Amino acid sequence: PVSLKLDKSADVATVADVKVALAANFPRLYVERQRLSLKGEASALDDDTILATAGLREDGELVIKDLGSQVGWRTVFLTEYAGPLIIHPIVFHLPNLFYGGSVQHSQLQKYVYAMVIVHFVKRELESLFVHRFSHATMPLRNIFTNSFHYHILSGLFLAYPIYGPTYAANSPHIRGTVRSNPQYLWICAGVWLFAELSNLSTHVTLRNLRPPGSKKRAIPYGYGFGLISCPNYFFESVAWAAVAYISGSWAAWLFWAVSTSIMMSWAAKKHRIYKKEFGSEYPRQRRAMIPFLF
Repeated sequence: PVSLKLDKSADVATVADVKVALAANFPRLYVERQRLSLKGEASALDDDTILATAGLREDGELVIKDLGSQVGWRTVFLTEYAGPLIIHPIVFHLPNLFYGGSVQHSQLQKYVYAMVIVHFVKRELESLFVHRFSHATMPLRNIFTNSFHYHILSGLFLAYPIYGPTYAANSPHIRGTVRSNPQYLWICAGVWLFAELSNLSTHVTLRNLRPPGSKKRAIPYGYGFGLISCPNYFFESVAWAAVAYISGSWAAWLFWAVSTSIMMSWAAKKHRIYKKEFGSEYPRQRRAMIPFLF
């Protein structure tokens, strides 16, 4: 047990004030490492919760959990997306290292390569200039789990089979099939581009809902939000479906299935939070991620 004396009364002091006081007394336990909850309750208290509102007075008790070493969300995103941006060029441009010989790259392989690189460059730029984060940090250990998804599944696991001899220009799997048809490639790339630009548009909408340095939440409206709560995830799934369809690769379809299932779970959680927070104000016709279905 630790006793703290705050400069403010419980009627105006917030959970954030308690965290600052704890960090001042225990420097190792900086604010981002702390999770405070009421004694006997599992849910964490928001930083802006006033102590008196939460039922705490001068002799009140809070339970603190040390979340461990933290890393900034922006750093996490930049690290995750850097993996494919390094792995795909290495596999694409150094085929001797991976396939034991040269590969005459087909137009299909060049399209997929360009789509993957542009996608992750876009994600890096969004992380730097678009996204605003409601939480400053996440546990450092999670960066390794998150990076596995991008470095392995959308990195090496996706690059190795697609840039190899199976999809090369002189392969019977490509030569004389629909996947060598320029019109087919353009249509798939057009769907991918539509999804990528739509995804960017929804990210900009979400950014504009939250002023700099604020954790304010509001109901998003506008392009993409008419039927679903998380159109950013929907358009992301469509973009990766286009990559999987243009190649026909089982690795691309597996990555699409895994990433889409993860985004569906995130969307369901966010959808519940929106409905709980805004109640009857939240549009009833909206689904979580897939229009009319989910």
